[in-house]
Amino acid sequence: MLSDFVIVIHDSSHRVTLQLPGIYPITDRRLSGLSHREQVARLIDGGATFIQLREKEGAPRNFFDDAVEALRLTRSANAKLIINDRVDIALAINADGVHLGQTDMPVAAARRLLGINAIIGFSTHNLEQVKAALNLPIDYLAFGPIFPTTSKANPDPVAGVAELTEVKSLAGSPPLVAIGGIDSTNLWQVFAAGADSAAVICAVLKDPVQISQNLRNLQESVSHNTRENIFCLRFSRSIRHNVCDASRIAARTLTSSIHNSLSHEIAAK
Repeated sequence: MLSDFVIVIHDSSHRVTLQLPGIYPITDRRLSGLSHREQVARLIDGGATFIQLREKEGAPRNFFDDAVEALRLTRSANAKLIINDRVDIALAINADGVHLGQTDMPVAAARRLLGINAIIGFSTHNLEQVKAALNLPIDYLAFGPIFPTTSKANPDPVAGVAELTEVKSLAGSPPLVAIGGIDSTNLWQVFAAGADSAAVICAVLKDPVQISQNLRNLQESVSHNTRENIFCLRFSRSIRHNVCDASRIAARTLTSSIHNSLSHEIAAK
C-alpha cells in the first residue's frame, strides 16, 4: 500500500494491470506559474512515475501543445501521463489515460473511445457517488476532498478521514486515491484510513523552484514516517477494540449475573 503496488482487474474482455505510486502528483499552471511541460519535467526529476495533467483555465490549443510535450517526457522516463477531463486530448495524443469528474463525459463513453487499455480514473465526493462508481469501467477511484483545499475554485464539502475509511470498506477494489489538502503533516492519515495512493497538488507545486525536492520529501515520508504512524494508529485501534470487546463481555456477564440473582430471589419467595 505504501510503495508501488499492483492491482489486477479482471472482466470478461480484458485483463489490466495497474501500478500506482504512493504519491500521485497533479499539475497546476496557475499555482506553479510554470507550463505543464516544465512541471512534468521537474516532477519526473523528483521521481514521479504517474502524473496527471490538469488545466481548468487555458485555451484548449495551448493545453494540447503542452500535453504533447509532456507525453514525450513521460514516455522517455517510462512514466504514465493521465489527462484531466479532456478525453479528446487524451485520445488525440494517445495518452496513457484520462481522469474524469462527475460532470465530465460519461465513463462508459470514454471507455468506448479510448479502448480497453486506457487508464480511467474517476472522482467521487460522497458515498452515493462511490456506490454508483463501482458499476463503471474504471481503473481507480478518487475520493475527496479529505482536507480543506485551495486548488479548486469551488471545492466540494470536506469529507474527512473517517469517511475515507468508510469508502475503502465500501469500494474494496479498484484502487483508492485520496485527494484534497494532503501534505506531509497529514499524509499518514489517509494511508491509515485505507488509501492506496495520495494525489497532491499544493504540497508539491507551492514552491516551483523546489518541485522535485518537494516530491522526493513526500515520497520519503511515505516510505518511512507514514509506516510508523500507521503501525501506531492501527496498534492503538487494536487496543481500543480489545478494551471495548472486554468491556462488552464484562457487561454481558454482569447483566447475566444480576438476572440470575433476581431470578433466584423471586423463586425463593
